[in-house]
Formats: sequence, C-alpha cells, structure tokens
Amino acid sequence: MPRTSPLDGLRFAFGTLTVFPVRVTRWDREAARGGMLCAPLAGLAVGAAAAAVGLVLLFLGASGPLAAVATVAVPAALTRGLHLDGLADTADGLGSGKPAEDALRIMKQSDIGPFGVITLVLTLLAQVAALAQAYDASWARGACAAVVSATVARLALTLAARAGVPAARPEGLGAAVAGVVPVRGALLAGVAVTGAAAAVAAVFGPYDVARTSLAVLLSLAAAEALLRHCTRRFGGITGDVFGGLAETAATTALVVLSLG
Repeated sequence: MPRTSPLDGLRFAFGTLTVFPVRVTRWDREAARGGMLCAPLAGLAVGAAAAAVGLVLLFLGASGPLAAVATVAVPAALTRGLHLDGLADTADGLGSGKPAEDALRIMKQSDIGPFGVITLVLTLLAQVAALAQAYDASWARGACAAVVSATVARLALTLAARAGVPAARPEGLGAAVAGVVPVRGALLAGVAVTGAAAAVAAVFGPYDVARTSLAVLLSLAAAEALLRHCTRRFGGITGDVFGGLAETAATTALVVLSLG
C-alpha cells in the first residue's frame, strides 16, 4: 500500500464532509485516519464561507435574523444537508424505542418521521436565534460564532472516530471511519481547536476567551453524551450518528456563545 500523505487526509476530509470539488484518491483506513484528523479544517472552511455570506448580507443592509438564516443555510448547502439528514434519522432511530436492528432499519429509510421533523425544526430555530443574537451584538462576534461552531462540529467527528468506538454496521461511512483515530491524536486535535478558538476570541477580551473555550468544551461534552447513548442503543456509530453529533456540537456552541 502506498504511503499516506497529508494531502490524502485533506482530500478525504473535504471530499466526504463537504461538496467542495475534491476527488478522494484513497478510501482506506490510513486515509480515513488522516481525513478525520483533518475534519476540523473542513469545518473551518465551511464556517468561513458561512460567515462570509452572513457578513455580505449585513453590509448590504440586511437584518441580523436574515443574516443568521443565510449563515445557517450555507453549511447545509456545503454538506448537501447530510448532517441535518443524519440528525433527523438519528432522532427517528432513538425515538422509535425499538431494538438496535429495527432502529437501524428505521434510520436507513428515506422518509423522515415525527421525531426527526421536531428535532430538525428545533435545532435550526436554535441555531438561527443564537446567530441572530450574536450578529446583533456585532458583526465580528457573529462571524466568529459561525466559524467556531462549524469547526467544533467537525471536531466532534474526529473525537467520535477515535479508537474504541465501534461501528454499528459493517458498511457505510460509519464503518469506514470508526476507530481510525488514535485517542492521543483525537485529544491533541481537541486541544488545538480549543486553543485556536480561544486565541481568536482574545480580540474581544478575557471574558470572550473564557466563554469561547467553554462553548467548545460544552459542545464536545454534548456530542460525547449523544455518542455514548447511540453506541449503547445501536451497538456503535453510523454515518447518521456522525451527522447528529456534528449538528449537536454546532448548536451547543452557538447557544453558549449567545449567552452573556
């Protein structure tokens, strides 16, 4: 097998987690490891694009809520709605109350159930409301919140792909990336993202450094709680669960950043 290069990991991350025109040249465990370690970089790109759209609308005279809606729409568009779809499917699987095999079958169906609809609506409303409040505080805070939340959302995927977390199915994205990231690598990625987010927030003052750091940590804690629950219920992770983790982390980060 040819030696894995950092570009293989970047291609894997951007090719599987975004719609950016990147061709995945390798689809093996080594490339998946690099890809999941690079997942926060894909989130950074998505968040920057989302913030740019929101700022353009603000500078053109749009209101904070309208800019927030556009900012939330960009990540959905840049992921083909896969994370939102995964969130809805995960909610339907968990809400069904059925055994793991039946719940996984429900999650694979193309339709969306009541639990999925309710979860999607409430999640998107929370994201828009939190971003609107951030934009009302200042355009810079809103942009920062958009970037941090998108980056942390993909960081949650890095941590979920760590060694020791099994796949619920033998096929699919969940099986391809389950357990590929060494625990040490996942922790280092978490420290790096938290430190970078705090450094960016330093331009607003010490309080924002603390709040941003807390937002990252609480979003990861929320994603970890969901990961553990899904692992118990389904026997492991799936691509849908990854989507649910990303949206859970993003929403938690935005809510925390809107407080105070």
